[in-house]
Amino acid sequence: MMSLPLGTIIELLVAVLLLVTIAYCWILNNRLQRLRADEETLRATISELMTATEIAERAILGLKSTATEADKTLGSRLNEAEKMSRELAEQVDEGEKIFNKISQIAEAARGGAAQRAAAPRREMRQDMEQDYAPQTQAQPQAQAPVQAPAVHVEPARARGSRADEIRNAAAEATARLERFRRRSEGAAA
Repeated sequence: MMSLPLGTIIELLVAVLLLVTIAYCWILNNRLQRLRADEETLRATISELMTATEIAERAILGLKSTATEADKTLGSRLNEAEKMSRELAEQVDEGEKIFNKISQIAEAARGGAAQRAAAPRREMRQDMEQDYAPQTQAQPQAQAPVQAPAVHVEPARARGSRADEIRNAAAEATARLERFRRRSEGAAA
């Protein structure tokens, strides 16, 4: 056999290379078609992503404005709460001062009432002694006991009832202030 001329071998080689190139182009074309199809999907995905990003930006702006408003509202409420807390503390202090004053008044009233209760008894004894002593000498004894108790017993009762009223009022005020103090201590805790 004869060897094929060099030109034919080159042509056969070019033909084979052309067949390989055509096959490669056909494979490459299929891949490009898939890529174009994926490109449409990618464009749809990118547009959806852009829409979602815009929605997220709007939501973030809304959240920022809401957070700013909440911060302002919370700040004002905290300021009001601090102001009310200071006012309540001042009122509790004033209440304690008043309670202490009323306690002192009640103690003074108790001590003064005991002294006042003892003083009318002494006065009554002295008055009775003065009233009875001259009358036993000048007048019959039947009239002396009737006049002395009627004159001196009534003021003593009136003084005693006023002292009792003062004691009762002071005791009520002391009890109320004590309840107020307990409530304020419970609220402060």
